[in-house]
Amino acid sequence: MFGNMNLGDMGKMLEGMQEQAKKLEEELASRTFTVKTGGGMVRLEMNGKGEVIDLEIDDSLLEDKSSLQILLIAAMNDAVRMVEDNKKHSAMGMLGGLNPFAS
Repeated sequence: MFGNMNLGDMGKMLEGMQEQAKKLEEELASRTFTVKTGGGMVRLEMNGKGEVIDLEIDDSLLEDKSSLQILLIAAMNDAVRMVEDNKKHSAMGMLGGLNPFAS
C-alpha cells in the first residue's frame, strides 16, 4: 500500500489528515443536538463536543422527583448517543468510507 511512498510523502499525508481532523473537530463542536423526552416536558440541547448547553424542564415535573430523574437520564443518554453517532458518521466520511468502528 505504501510501497512507492517516501517519508516526506507520508509526512505530508499525515499532516493533511491532521488538518482534516482538526477541521472536523471544529465543525462537530459547532453543531447542536436537541432531544425531548416525556412528550416535550424535558428538552436538552448538547453541542458536538458532548457538552450540555441548555436544559428546559416543565414546571409540573418539579414536584415529581422520580419522573424528573427518569426523563433527565433518558434525555442525556439520547443526546450522548446522537453526538457519538454523528462523530462516527463524520469520521467515516473523512476516511472515505473506511469504517474504523466495524467489529
